[in-house]
Amino acid sequence: MFPQDENTDQRGMPVDEGQVGGTELTSQIDTGPAGPTQAIISKPRKKGSRAGRVLIYLLVIMGLLTIIGGSFFVIFGDIDTLPMDSNKVAVIYVQGIMITGNIPGGLGYATSEEISRSIQDAADDKNVKAIVLRINSPGGTPAAAQEIVTEIKKAQEHKPVVVSMGDVAASAAYYISAPADHIIANPDTMTGSIGVIWVFENSSEYFDSEGVEFYVAKSGDFKDMGANWRGLTDDEKQYSEELVLEVFERFVDEIASGRGLSRSEVKDMADGRIYTGSRAVELGLVDETGNLYDAIDVAAKLGGIKGKPTVTYKNKPSLSRILFGSTQGTDDRPESLLRYLFESPFGRIEI
Repeated sequence: MFPQDENTDQRGMPVDEGQVGGTELTSQIDTGPAGPTQAIISKPRKKGSRAGRVLIYLLVIMGLLTIIGGSFFVIFGDIDTLPMDSNKVAVIYVQGIMITGNIPGGLGYATSEEISRSIQDAADDKNVKAIVLRINSPGGTPAAAQEIVTEIKKAQEHKPVVVSMGDVAASAAYYISAPADHIIANPDTMTGSIGVIWVFENSSEYFDSEGVEFYVAKSGDFKDMGANWRGLTDDEKQYSEELVLEVFERFVDEIASGRGLSRSEVKDMADGRIYTGSRAVELGLVDETGNLYDAIDVAAKLGGIKGKPTVTYKNKPSLSRILFGSTQGTDDRPESLLRYLFESPFGRIEI
């Protein structure tokens, strides 16, 4: 008997192994009476192990693709998946304090640029038959409200606009609601607060206590009106009242026109107080009580949709908007982006 290992044959001869094509080649050297001879023996190569490895690789790749696809669905789940449906109602969220400017959605502010763009997209989409504004906002700036109202009126040239009020739709949020074709609120929605406010800060006593002095060179008496290092003069107080009333008159006109009320009727309700949704119905500020889905049904009927409408959400808060909706820059925190408004030397007007 000859010793045998993995590199020898049964007679102890060295073996040289290799593979060619689909066969496995084994070389054996035999030392007999006629001298050393070499024989090459071919045998089929085992294919099972390779096929198994390929199957495992495919399963791993399919698993990774499934995970990646699921992640994209979670992140971009707000994408419209039925673009060819011709019986759509578009829902647009107005959520947070309304301002102009480029503030990412989902941070507590509703920018007129984003909302106006969403309204334009819905108005231009031939498959969208009606628009619902879902409002959760305590108000905002007059300019932001006016920009949104402008787009609402343009959209109404092509399709109806219905408002659905959530927790609160007050002041500027009611301003943008007034032109709608139909307004629905919950019985305890906080709405109304029709009025205008201009806030000034007087920190002169603090500066005096800290020994801070200011020298102001100005071209006109009103140029530093609202500066926090002093209070308002009598002339400035009178002017601020006039300006607030000017903005207020436009607010009253918008409500009277949108709701079919007289200016005197609106002014009787416009002392700044909040109304519940139920009370607002009684006053003619809201058409009926109901929820978002009631508003969608009303919008579908006004848009001529028969049967159940397809709902598409134009700017619904989602993970994709939180992750990728931020502005570019070294400091995109809301308080930094809104410094122009909340730290304005002129105070700020809100409705």
